[in-house]
Amino acid sequence: MFGKKKTKIEQPMTPEELSRYNDKKIADAQIEHFHVSADSAEIVKYKKRKKILSIILGVCLIILLILFLVSMLVTQWGDLIISVDSPAVKKGIVISEDPEFETFGASLSAQQVTDVTNITYSWLPTDLDTSENGSHNGENYVAYTFYCKNNGQVTLDYDAYLEITGVAKSADEAVRVMVYKNGEPAIYGKASYTNREIAETDCTMFETDEKVMTTSTEGFEVDQIDKYTIVIWAEGNDPECIDDIRGGHVRMRMLFSVRDDENDQKKFGAGVFN
Repeated sequence: MFGKKKTKIEQPMTPEELSRYNDKKIADAQIEHFHVSADSAEIVKYKKRKKILSIILGVCLIILLILFLVSMLVTQWGDLIISVDSPAVKKGIVISEDPEFETFGASLSAQQVTDVTNITYSWLPTDLDTSENGSHNGENYVAYTFYCKNNGQVTLDYDAYLEITGVAKSADEAVRVMVYKNGEPAIYGKASYTNREIAETDCTMFETDEKVMTTSTEGFEVDQIDKYTIVIWAEGNDPECIDDIRGGHVRMRMLFSVRDDENDQKKFGAGVFN
């Protein structure tokens, strides 16, 4: 006969086994603690990296926005800039939209005209040089009146040249620029497209492809003032005023500088005025 199965009697742990058991528990606890600490450290590092990347991305976006706004300002206001170079500023040449020079500086900017179409000279107002100061544009032309003064302490000679600083779609081929100096007008245009040696019939030819004209004033006395009005339009009677230039633009700058030598300069007033 078979008797009942004897219950297994658990033997007490020997001191050596108890020691090994305790060591294992301690090791497991240390391992568990180590993993938790390591995971926490990685999370902290990840959050820091994410924060730094967010800051860098934000700064980049701000820089791009600033560059975009600057680009927009240049595009909108850059059609005509008037400026005085550093040596001329040091000798007292200043410019202003105000004939009384209550405010003045070394740089001026005319307002832009947008969505222009071609016109012709005879459509322009006859009082462009006397009606207003500063920007007084019409629907399809730029008109800007300003003043140049010797605010220094000695009589001097200065030159001013008007240059083209930007062109799109060859719009400069049909542009006309009329410059009044102390009430005397002159009209300038690019050379004939078919013959680069001759001017269009209604104007004086640009000095170069980039330089419209140069004017000089000799013996410019202390407190003396020269008045300028610049008018820019697309001449509809120009053979190059075609659909291809639609949507184009021309940007210009007039720069004033003091002459320190006795070199002959091209005098103002050789333009055609009908």
